[in-house]
Amino acid sequence: MSEIEAHLKKFQKELSTGTVSLALMAVLAKAGEPMYGYLIAKELERVGEGVLSGKQSALYPVLRNLEAAGLLESHVEPSVAGPPRRYYRINENGRDALRQWVAAWRATRNSVDSVLEGMIE
Repeated sequence: MSEIEAHLKKFQKELSTGTVSLALMAVLAKAGEPMYGYLIAKELERVGEGVLSGKQSALYPVLRNLEAAGLLESHVEPSVAGPPRRYYRINENGRDALRQWVAAWRATRNSVDSVLEGMIE
């Protein structure tokens, strides 16, 4: 791996850290019903145009952290085709946080886009 590729990989990892929580919360807010990790990952992959794909194992610690922060609630249900599944849903605290995160994301995106405008690609 070249030095430039290594820098890109590091940049993508750092960028991904905050955006996974935002995207995950948005998926749960749109869902209207509790979802388990695999379904959340598939939805992120489907609507995220592959940008957030391949990060399924990284979702579980994020889900646990969001629940510990009081933004999600979960329950376990038995599964006919394997081990029990933990289902997550966003709660009112999570919806409030999501609104703030979306505003922060948009302000940041707009600011960065303004700086990048006119660059040669």
